[in-house]
Amino acid sequence: MFSVIGGLAGGIGLFLLGMILLSDSFKAMAGESLRGWMAQFTGTPLTAMLTGMGVTAMVQSSTATTMATIGFVSAGLLGFHNAIGVIIGANIGTTSTGWIVALLGMKFSVSSLALPFIALGALMKLLGKDKLALAGLALAGFGLIFVGIEYLQVAMAGLAEQVDLSRFAGDGWGTRLVLVLIGIVMTVLLQASSAAVAATLAALSSGTIDFSQAAALVIGQNIGTTATALLAAVGGSASAKRTALVHVLFNLGSAVLAFFALLPLSVHLLRLYQQHWGAPDLALALAAFHSAFSILGALVFMPHTVWLARLATRLIPESAPPGLRHLDASLLSVPALAIAAAEDTVRMGIADTCHLLARRIQGEPVASNISGMGLEKLLMAVDDYLARLPVPQSASDQQRLVYLLQLLDHTRVLRDDLQTIGHVQALRQQPALLHLGLKLAPVLERSAQWLADGLPLREDVAEELRQMSEWVHEQQPTARREVVEQAASYTISAAMALEQLAAQRWLERLAKHVTRVAEALGNARAAHGDAA
Repeated sequence: MFSVIGGLAGGIGLFLLGMILLSDSFKAMAGESLRGWMAQFTGTPLTAMLTGMGVTAMVQSSTATTMATIGFVSAGLLGFHNAIGVIIGANIGTTSTGWIVALLGMKFSVSSLALPFIALGALMKLLGKDKLALAGLALAGFGLIFVGIEYLQVAMAGLAEQVDLSRFAGDGWGTRLVLVLIGIVMTVLLQASSAAVAATLAALSSGTIDFSQAAALVIGQNIGTTATALLAAVGGSASAKRTALVHVLFNLGSAVLAFFALLPLSVHLLRLYQQHWGAPDLALALAAFHSAFSILGALVFMPHTVWLARLATRLIPESAPPGLRHLDASLLSVPALAIAAAEDTVRMGIADTCHLLARRIQGEPVASNISGMGLEKLLMAVDDYLARLPVPQSASDQQRLVYLLQLLDHTRVLRDDLQTIGHVQALRQQPALLHLGLKLAPVLERSAQWLADGLPLREDVAEELRQMSEWVHEQQPTARREVVEQAASYTISAAMALEQLAAQRWLERLAKHVTRVAEALGNARAAHGDAA
């Protein structure tokens, strides 16, 4: 019995290790491109569903797709109703694992073929760099999946000899419900529905369980896969919680349809097939059942994505400050996306800062805060977020992080300018200085608008900022001379003259610092564009 349990645990472990290597390697290779694909191909609920299917089939993990989708919603890259389509597509895409196992893993022994894949992958990892090394990890992971399947088959055959599962046989609803619960527990313990489905297929192929039992287990495993999303959403953003809620609602709804409608129909059809054409391929039948009830759920829920989005939004209202909604913890597993999220947060802070400065220079009474929280707190939140960021492995991600740190450095200087915004009062009392400020304010306003809309800072706007900074610098001697002359003629007091001269230096620094921030942001965006 111990050898059976050891073989079962080892097989599951090898399968999980292979899945992790395959999934993480594909995510790292996709990097920022994954974000671009998700944003580009989710314009409608249908394309969002197809994108979810494709991405999940590629990375072999619906959890990875779900977690990435949560982050994209938080970052504003996906509309929430389209994210629902991605979640539904991910549930269909994850059934591809069952087809791979049924078509390859259960047909013949592939461990002898898989071992060379593992060896080649390890060699590529040791000798290669960046994407070649990641491709090696993916290849090794692919090989480990099938080695794990072979161990599972052997262990399940031994389990059938030592464990009597006849108590769970039969077509009774109570028995099937118990098996559904067992399937939920299996997925929660393994933290991977793909591994649970692979174990069920191995048990079915070895004769340990029959089709009815296996189908009930798969229904439970499909429900259990929501546990990871629920755990990830605890303490997360409202978007994370809403997406997790939709995931649960869809999986529960699909499970109910499968349990009461599709499962009895499938058992009946298999018996008819056996009567007329002989024994069916049960592994393929189970893979088809898994896909069928996910597709059935999609047919039922896809026309109602708007309703689902409204329900989730009503049940889970937004509570996080607008400036921090991009910093979603689910993106930390993909450094390229986490860096982009931090950059978007800084971008919003810069946009609000430019807007605030422009309005104050123009004499409008505004509160000296940014979207309800100071720029200082926003920068502290970004620092805390980056402290939890894993060390980027690829050279492109490392370069993006360097650009982001440069952007943060320049933004801190801009924060200091914001803290001395009281100079605006003295600025407005001197016509020569006010003239400079009123020339700068519209440029700041245009920059703020582009940044707030989530668009890259246009080159013509950036050039306008550079020219404005140079012009302000060139006009300073004239402005300073006018202040000094007014002080000498006693038109203004010496104290007022000193305040106005300090305001003149502040305005020159402000123009220069805003320009540097724009250039740093442009460099960071260019790095993202090159990688994508």
